[in-house]
Amino acid sequence: MLRLGRVIRVAPDRNAVVKAETLPRIGDVVVDEGSNPVGRVFDIVGPTISPYVVVQTGGKDPDRLLDSLVYVLPPVETRRARERKGR
Repeated sequence: MLRLGRVIRVAPDRNAVVKAETLPRIGDVVVDEGSNPVGRVFDIVGPTISPYVVVQTGGKDPDRLLDSLVYVLPPVETRRARERKGR
């Protein structure tokens, strides 16, 4: 698990805005401190030196995430990707 950052705001559309400490990829799975799924990375906005990440929560009570740390799971390598690498 990689520390993504702290949730600083919950938008009216129930997406969480995270002040990013590391740069994730679009579609990465976001979890809370207990490794419970929170949502997926939907967008990365702001200046490149200090980006913000928009996490699409799917309506799973995003208000509880306010001011908490969230993490990103490393992507799972698929079988097809392994075959392309020649493993």
